[in-house]
Amino acid sequence: MEAGMSAPTPQRAPFDLGPLPAEARMTTLDEAVLRAAPDIMFDVVRDVARWPERLAHYRFVRFRHTDGEGGGIVEMAANRPFGPLNWPTWWLSEMQVLSDRRAIRFRHIGGITKGMDVEWTVDSHRDGTQVRLLHVWNGPAWPIIGTAAATVVIGPVFVHGIASRTLAGLGRVAEEASR
Repeated sequence: MEAGMSAPTPQRAPFDLGPLPAEARMTTLDEAVLRAAPDIMFDVVRDVARWPERLAHYRFVRFRHTDGEGGGIVEMAANRPFGPLNWPTWWLSEMQVLSDRRAIRFRHIGGITKGMDVEWTVDSHRDGTQVRLLHVWNGPAWPIIGTAAATVVIGPVFVHGIASRTLAGLGRVAEEASR
């Protein structure tokens, strides 16, 4: 392999993550109506490898395996800003791209949020595009404090803090590309 080239990402069969769980102790919803074409917004969302160049709070995104359809096993790291300070976060996910319904599914398989299910949906709206980013989770398997940690701190402070910035930033990219 030539210097400066990265090794090819191993391929695997696409995941079938199924629907989101019907009930979870923690639910975090971020949504927006954007002046962007739905197909452009979907393309921006599913191109997770480019999130770090588009989003200042993302440190890196690395595919460990790809499936040939845009999904696979993806490692992500982002900062949760607190004023001038950043709290680093990291997680590993199975990722499924559902192009036929403009949806992306993730299931966290590593990190403190292991077991969390995530779904991005992109739908047509009279004003452009309706985007929903839903996180559901029963919390970490910590005796006594797991549920409280998920519903009081991890969900509203970290998940929403990162997800709202991600949705807003990718929305700006899609709106600009739709002009």
